[in-house]
Amino acid sequence: MVTSIANHFRGYSWLKRIFLVIAICIFLSSSFLFLTPPGTYIREYLAQTVITTQHRDWAWIFVGAKRRDEMVAEVQNLTEANSVEKQDLGAVQFNKNRSIESLVRVEDISGQFWKGKKMYVYDPRTIRVVVPAKQGEGERITSMVQRTGAVAGINGGGFNDPDGLGNGFAPIGVIMSGGNILYTDQEGSIPQQIVGFTKEGTLIIGKYSIDELLKLGVTEAVSFYPRVIANGKGLITSGDGGWGRAPRTAIGQKADGTVIFIVIDGRQTSSVGATLKEVQDIFLEDGVINAGFLDGGASSEMVYNNDLITSPSSRYGERRLPSAFLVFDHPDQVQVKNVWEGLTHIDPGGAYDHPDYLREQAELKAKQGKTTPTPKPTATPTPKSTEKNDDDKESSVPSGSAKPGTSTKPGSSPTGSTGPSGSTNSNPTTQPGDGATSSPPAGGSATVKPSATPTPTPGGGAAGTGGATGGTATTKPTPTNGTGGSSAPTTQTSTAPTSTTKPN
Repeated sequence: MVTSIANHFRGYSWLKRIFLVIAICIFLSSSFLFLTPPGTYIREYLAQTVITTQHRDWAWIFVGAKRRDEMVAEVQNLTEANSVEKQDLGAVQFNKNRSIESLVRVEDISGQFWKGKKMYVYDPRTIRVVVPAKQGEGERITSMVQRTGAVAGINGGGFNDPDGLGNGFAPIGVIMSGGNILYTDQEGSIPQQIVGFTKEGTLIIGKYSIDELLKLGVTEAVSFYPRVIANGKGLITSGDGGWGRAPRTAIGQKADGTVIFIVIDGRQTSSVGATLKEVQDIFLEDGVINAGFLDGGASSEMVYNNDLITSPSSRYGERRLPSAFLVFDHPDQVQVKNVWEGLTHIDPGGAYDHPDYLREQAELKAKQGKTTPTPKPTATPTPKSTEKNDDDKESSVPSGSAKPGTSTKPGSSPTGSTGPSGSTNSNPTTQPGDGATSSPPAGGSATVKPSATPTPTPGGGAAGTGGATGGTATTKPTPTNGTGGSSAPTTQTSTAPTSTTKPN
């Protein structure tokens, strides 16, 4: 039995063998992914990773639409549950004996699937929220650092980001700096996801209303989530946090007041990204008692001494952002202007106005134009025709003449001649967007601008001259020279020659 099957397989062509192997691989992998517990775990893990991106809807490919919606709801419910517990503000005892020289320290960190940076900020009162300098557009972190003279910085809160190409000027939630509310999309009594600092330097993470923030003395704040450590307890106790692997930006505080910034690179061959649980464990190893996440993905980055020291996953490099946490030698001298003041409408931008995207599309279009050759118009030669006379002798008919017994149709012209409006047969239409109609009206002539000056057309006279040399053919009963060029566009009808009877 086995031998007969093997012989039958040997009789297959190489193409059939390839298709058979592919079919077997698809069957085995599908059976593993959909019929075994490890396969189910892999599919849900991939779906979690997609859910954290801007292409959340595509997660149905791995788990189906129903399970995808359930997983999204689970993540949202976990985020809400972890943000409820209020912080113990007395848990932080600030160490005020450090010198200004030990303001920050940066070190490399890495895991099995990722690498990143960890920054220690020893005096939390040196941290300020900074926003863009002009209306209508976010600002890159390196630009903010250079403009304000900051020592270091990381990206801050979330924003409306159409197509992943937003302009970074439409924040989500609240932005506070220096005790002033620069932006909010909620009323003061509605709780929001908050990451901020009190004027004493205590990190506040959780769900608070603006009214509560003002009572707590919060002066710097943005909106993002989730919270992963509350009052010394890790909130992710099972699984990896449900958000898959991605670039991450997170912030935490130790009991002595030291603030830790963590930025993980992701979506790259050198660094896939970290899970929420992995970042939580890094904080717990450092003794962090409160921690949460800031905007991640393509926005994740860290700047130190005017240099970008991480690798953003955006193909355009640094993104324009609405807010950042920056570290200053003299934070009390920093003035942050409210660029949203007085605005009634904020345009989040998108693909239609993203400068890098538009430049990329223009370059692609230019390359396509160079690689596609434009065919040149070629003149069609008019062949000489022959006829036989009454004595069965051949004689040539000059170019431009028609055979006896034929006539030109009304409205038509010979090859290479100019029609009634001067448009040649080789180019009957104009290109859209040049101010003329893209298709000619009845009669075969293209419409041009009323104020346009007639210009020469390839293979014919000037447009609108009404004719050219060698325009209309004339039929004669005997082979003679043609009439040459007729300036009138009318068609002459020829009469067939009358046969002559020879005498007996």
